[in-house]
Amino acid sequence: MERNSRPRFGGGSGGSGGPGGRADGFGGPGGPGGPGGRPRGRRRECEFTKLGILPDYKDIKRLQKYVTAQGKILPRRRTGVTAKMQRRLSIAIKRARHLALLPAAPSHTRA
Repeated sequence: MERNSRPRFGGGSGGSGGPGGRADGFGGPGGPGGPGGRPRGRRRECEFTKLGILPDYKDIKRLQKYVTAQGKILPRRRTGVTAKMQRRLSIAIKRARHLALLPAAPSHTRA
C-alpha cells in the first residue's frame, strides 16, 4: 500500500475532506435552520438605519441596550446592527466610557 493512497481525514471518499465533516458535504449536526439546529427567525433590522440616526455617545439609554451587564459590547449577530453602525456604535460606547457616562466596569466589581 502506497503512503499517499489513503484519505487524510475522515474515512469516506469525497465530501468535505475536513475533520468532523460529513461525507454528503452538509457539515455537522445542524446549524441555524438545519437539521437538529434552532429554527431560523427573521433577521433583526438595524435600529439606527431604520430611524435614520447615528450612534451618539450622549444617548446613554440607547447605548445601554448594546452593552451587557458585565460591560461588554454585544456582537452584531445578537443586535442586528449593520457593520458600519456596529463600528460607530463601539466608538460611541468607548467615548461614553471615557467620559464616565457609561460604567467601564460592572457594578459588582466596583467598590
